[in-house]
Amino acid sequence: MEEIQSQSDNYRSSSSSASSPASRVPSSNFFYLRKPGSLRQPISFEDSPEWEDTDVEVRVEEGGDSINAATTPASPSLSKLNSGSLPSPPLPEGAAVARKIAGASVVWKDLTVTIKGKRRYSDKVVKSSNGYALPGTMTVIMGPAKSGKSTLLRAIAGRLPHSARMYGEVFVNGAKSEMPYGSYGFVERETILIGSLTVREYLYYSALLQLPGFFCQRKNVVEDAIHAMSLSDYANKLIGGHCYMKGLPCGERRRVRIARELVMRPHVLFIDEPLYHLDSVSALLMMVTLKKLASTGCTLLFTINQSSTEVFGLFDRICLLSNGNTLFFGETLACLQHFSNAGFPCPIMQSPSDHFLRAINTDFDRIIAMCKSWQDDHGDFSSVNMDTAVAIRTLEATYQSSADAAAVETMILRLTEKEGPFLKSKGKASSATRVAVLTWRSLLIMSREWKYYWLRLILCMILTLCVGTVFSGLGHSLSSVVTRVAAIFVFVSFNSLLNIAGVPALMKEIKTYASEESNMHSGALVFLLGQLLSSIPFLFLISISSSLVFYFLVGLRDEFSLLMYFVLNFFMCLLVNEGLMLVVASIWKDVYWSILTLISVHVVMMLSAGYFRIRNALPGPVWTYPISYVAFHTYSIKGLLENEYLGTSFPVGQVRTISGYQALQSAYDISSKSNSKWGNLLVLFLMAIGYRLLLFVLLYLRVKKNTFIHKLFKCDHDTNNHR
Repeated sequence: MEEIQSQSDNYRSSSSSASSPASRVPSSNFFYLRKPGSLRQPISFEDSPEWEDTDVEVRVEEGGDSINAATTPASPSLSKLNSGSLPSPPLPEGAAVARKIAGASVVWKDLTVTIKGKRRYSDKVVKSSNGYALPGTMTVIMGPAKSGKSTLLRAIAGRLPHSARMYGEVFVNGAKSEMPYGSYGFVERETILIGSLTVREYLYYSALLQLPGFFCQRKNVVEDAIHAMSLSDYANKLIGGHCYMKGLPCGERRRVRIARELVMRPHVLFIDEPLYHLDSVSALLMMVTLKKLASTGCTLLFTINQSSTEVFGLFDRICLLSNGNTLFFGETLACLQHFSNAGFPCPIMQSPSDHFLRAINTDFDRIIAMCKSWQDDHGDFSSVNMDTAVAIRTLEATYQSSADAAAVETMILRLTEKEGPFLKSKGKASSATRVAVLTWRSLLIMSREWKYYWLRLILCMILTLCVGTVFSGLGHSLSSVVTRVAAIFVFVSFNSLLNIAGVPALMKEIKTYASEESNMHSGALVFLLGQLLSSIPFLFLISISSSLVFYFLVGLRDEFSLLMYFVLNFFMCLLVNEGLMLVVASIWKDVYWSILTLISVHVVMMLSAGYFRIRNALPGPVWTYPISYVAFHTYSIKGLLENEYLGTSFPVGQVRTISGYQALQSAYDISSKSNSKWGNLLVLFLMAIGYRLLLFVLLYLRVKKNTFIHKLFKCDHDTNNHR
């Protein structure tokens, strides 16, 4: 404490000397180049004018559905921050949404989160944090990078990863209970949007996946969400755009992500970095929109890195974190007073959030070291009298002994001494409805997005034309048997290999599923059935178009039943390949490694398919068992050759003939049974089902693992609390 006091006194003296009229150098920066001959004085925060205490009244109404918070408007008072800056903008006239939302109070008490190996010196990412969020208000968790903002937000919302453990208590309306489905919304920092849908279509399909009830009711909900997030001008615009039109700007995309959660009309809305990658204008528009949303009664709790002065004026409460430690919780203007009391007043011409982060961000120490080394070499930088670590300890010690911390504890006791109304689940859409919605939505996406199946259709047609013209005019003689085997092998193997071009589209589908499943909008079985049903028409289109071109260019047997089997066999081959791609993509979750793995698997399967060396002659331990039996190329090629040659004969000389089976014995290993081709088709069908069952198990176990670990940690957390 003596070190902290001495550093703080030294800092105050430096700040006072810097702010005197005789010695002040006009600058609003912490580091700046000085011209030769300028005064050499410490770089420090400038003194700010005296702050008036802001009274904040919080009324807890008994017998009501929620807690009403009457806070002093921040915008007029914030003009005192900077005489040269504009005050925070007022809410636009007529912006109030007619439909009110019954918010909920959220309290976290002594909340500690540990993640093993997350940090070098300690596993505690959040340390004994206390705070609350009230209906109709915006509570922001602010701090530098890796300070524990997102972890604290996820802990409060009950969405921590399986590697994290939480200690402490979270209350919703005064009760220690988890928020049920539909009572809250959580917006990730990066949420996958579907670029080939318009804003209204995207929100409409999201409402169909989430809400029970009639279609007309969901349309009203979607229109309310569009109006609440000020998206009316973009409602009929494609999110991702197309070749002649740009997609939505970053700010509007963020608002679409928030609107997706608003279709449930949640009581509490958690948002991770709503201003992520937004410019100053988009950030201000976003916060004004959220302020308008909060005015309807919704409880807003979100994280932020830093903001402009105007945006800062819209916040109701701020929770300031640094390295997991809570340096302040309370009203925004009280935070400025807190920094002033600790000896770090905000400069007149500086944004409050920039001032806060400058004082508590340890990354500035590296910049200071660079400045000092530059000063030693050139003498152009002044010395720095503030250590960030000392500033953090000073702010933390000042807050722990301040009236603000005592007021937070008192408010937490008031909010938790009596249980309010329990939040109820709003119900879910049925599984059959979700399958139908996902199927129709996927069909619409696939028909609009050329990278899904249209590109694969073009590639397959080009390859089929090349193969067909190379192997055209073979005739039906015995000498053409080996060449036909080569043509069918190239057609099946190379077309399957080209279909790997669909991996990026499948990866996008899996990421969309993961995003929707994290908010319980979808499920593993629903996703699999929807994806399967929507892909069948496009895969059948690829199979029938390619098969017809190849069949007639090469000159295979001219019978309709044989042609239909050829189409069906190739269709099942594509269906198996699609399942294999889904499994690999779900394992790697990366386009590059998925494509590399699939190419390697296809090459190995092609080697063991029986063309380069007859299956019976392959080495037994590895290539015959199990590779040749796992390779779907084997069954597809066998079925097509049996379809073409069984029941045929070739003359040898003038009196002797041999069967098609005998003619193929030296070129490929097939069965002599007349119905064996249907057995191969059945194997392909079972492999297509098997790959999708494997994908279902992978997705289901991943969800179950997270759920089980979450329940395990919750039981352990409750046990520790009872102790």
